[in-house]
Amino acid sequence: MVDQIPNLGRESEMLGELGMSTMDELFANIPEDVRRTDPLPLPEPQSEEQILEDATRLLGANIHLDSRPSFISAGLARNFVPTMVPMLATRGEFLTSYTPYQPEVSQGMLQAMWEFQTMVSELVGLPISNVSMYDASTSAAEAITCAVRVKSKKATQPSSVYISELVPPHRLSVIENYTQGVGIEIHKLPHNADGTLDLGAAASAAGSCAVYVEQPNALGLLDEGLMDLRGTIGESTAIIVGVDAVSLGVIEPPGSWGADIVVGEGQPFGIGPTAGGPIYGLFACSKEFLRLMPGRIVGQSIDSEGSTAYTLTLSTREQHIRRHRATSNICSNETLIALMGAMHMALLGPEGLEKLATRVYSSTCKTLEAVISIPGVELVNQGGCFFREFAIRLPGQAKEALESMYSDGVIGGVSLGNWWDEMSDCLLVGCDEGTTESDISALTNAIGNWIEGGSE
Repeated sequence: MVDQIPNLGRESEMLGELGMSTMDELFANIPEDVRRTDPLPLPEPQSEEQILEDATRLLGANIHLDSRPSFISAGLARNFVPTMVPMLATRGEFLTSYTPYQPEVSQGMLQAMWEFQTMVSELVGLPISNVSMYDASTSAAEAITCAVRVKSKKATQPSSVYISELVPPHRLSVIENYTQGVGIEIHKLPHNADGTLDLGAAASAAGSCAVYVEQPNALGLLDEGLMDLRGTIGESTAIIVGVDAVSLGVIEPPGSWGADIVVGEGQPFGIGPTAGGPIYGLFACSKEFLRLMPGRIVGQSIDSEGSTAYTLTLSTREQHIRRHRATSNICSNETLIALMGAMHMALLGPEGLEKLATRVYSSTCKTLEAVISIPGVELVNQGGCFFREFAIRLPGQAKEALESMYSDGVIGGVSLGNWWDEMSDCLLVGCDEGTTESDISALTNAIGNWIEGGSE
């Protein structure tokens, strides 16, 4: 088939340089059973109008999360972003500085990055923040490798890291990809029946390089017992905490109860869910980890005339320094989106952040109360306090329930069977500040209809 491709100018000459005479020889190493033998079913060339018509038709098949009641979260928030944020972010001063690690970056861009770092530091209760990571999962993985770099020389378990068993599998997969080639051993920390961390078992992590937990955890549970984690594992082991950034408007920042590194998803500030597109991660730490943390840090200084000036203080990627000294070989951040987050946080202010967190918490409580009142529905973590998400056990398979709810015009959440086989009858329900009373009624009616229709 490849020999039927029209001659493209110097094709024969290029094949000759390779010692070949046909295109089939060039692709001989590709197994025959995966080669295409018939031409691609492409349409005839189209006009611009026809292309736009086709694109509109295809995009019309998408279901926007805001087009119906939606209770999907599982790490991303369906949040409201003030219109001021995209208006500011699309100004030329920001868009033309999209690669702000260049030496000639403007003072305005550097100051905005510094302001972002300051806000994140205040939010999590730690003195140092970088200018963001790719997402929460890469932040967690980079935090673990950073902790090992800092703690391994003095640790009695020099290559060990302990991770909560309730870390979502997709995040754990990223962590394993980062750690499997560098000799880091991953151990799981069990949880009690009520979903809280088993502090007795966590004592085995003493002397390891780090412990990674999340607050709230993957099931939305806020674990008060984590406040005692430092006393359980001792001072020598790093505590890494993954957070829901919005929750810090109403709960204690991890830095105040012993966290050494805090990571999380920045997406709720500045940008909505992107369906696989770019978001950004948070990374903050104590001074002990400063020299070996990933990413970039902007510092405030004074120029030759005595005026305030901003500059890249640390940049630990291989593009900037000798490769063997680099702590990260990826770009490691999403600066423009992170600055959108800074704009959002600045517009909210401390009081606005508290109100936002309160609204999310309130909608979570109202939704939970309504859902567990349905006969046959059971709360997975009885007696717990939840933020944004909670898990329920259904009298049947969660995937079937979701299909039924979808036919009723409701996106009911995420089947936890996607994460853990033993929870195939469990549903993760997510809420946000936009969840309304009518949304909650639609959800409870949809679940009730499925149960009445013979869920078993």
